[in-house]
Amino acid sequence: MDTSELLKKVRKIEIKTKGLSNQIFSGEYHSAFKGKGMTFSEVREYQFGDDIRAIDWNVTARFNAPFIKVFEEERELTVMLIIDVSSSKEFGTKLQYKKELVTELSAVLSFSAIQNNDKIGVVFFSDKIEKFIPPKKGKAHILRIIRELINFKPESKKTDISNALQYFTNVIKKRCIAFLITDFLDESFSPGNTVGEDALKIANKKHDIVALRVYDEREKKIPAMGLVKMLDAESGKFRWIDTSNKKVREKFALWNAENDSNLNALFGRCGVDSVSLRTDQSYVRPLMSLFKRRGSR
Repeated sequence: MDTSELLKKVRKIEIKTKGLSNQIFSGEYHSAFKGKGMTFSEVREYQFGDDIRAIDWNVTARFNAPFIKVFEEERELTVMLIIDVSSSKEFGTKLQYKKELVTELSAVLSFSAIQNNDKIGVVFFSDKIEKFIPPKKGKAHILRIIRELINFKPESKKTDISNALQYFTNVIKKRCIAFLITDFLDESFSPGNTVGEDALKIANKKHDIVALRVYDEREKKIPAMGLVKMLDAESGKFRWIDTSNKKVREKFALWNAENDSNLNALFGRCGVDSVSLRTDQSYVRPLMSLFKRRGSR
């Protein structure tokens, strides 16, 4: 992709996602992802309805009138995007590819973060760590992230989420908010395998992990189209599938239902908030619902 085409794509994503962040997500994001605590701001005279526990008795005695301490939320956070760039993201049957959905999600979260004066950093991963962008503030930093999302070419096609979580846990020392953005098509997160769950539990104990699962409807249900040659994008292997066979379609649907149930149960055991986002549907409502759930706690 040449420079002018890349800049056009960056600008298009910036306009769409920054607008969403400004108009929709900023307030919900602020409520959902709170700062480290409360810091002292000022002292003012007591007003009816103020909490008497906030009275500053030293100032009250000095001025012979009640004064209270005013605190404000310490807003600055570090937000990390842990982004799956394996080849399974190069799939989509209707509106967009999973990769394009991941790019938009990442941009929206980045703009929401800098609006709240938070730092934002990125880990790109496949079955290895492809790139680490340290957390920083500012629009120029966000635009760099978007450029990387659009133009990044991973060295590997495969997926290892556990490895990415272990790297993230080791490299980010201070507690932060981390969005794990992936389709979770990884053996370590399949039913009966505890490797992924163990890595997620450890990471979430140190940090605050939020799982954003992206998927396409054809990964859930195969239509009857006859004999179809299918490619596993991560292994490079082809396989002929008889989609007209009802048992084949039912077995595929059953596996996906079991996998969904397994992942939802796994997120619950790990204490991780999660949401599933489909390539041909708007991510606004499910993401807003996630923010509201967190904000109400």
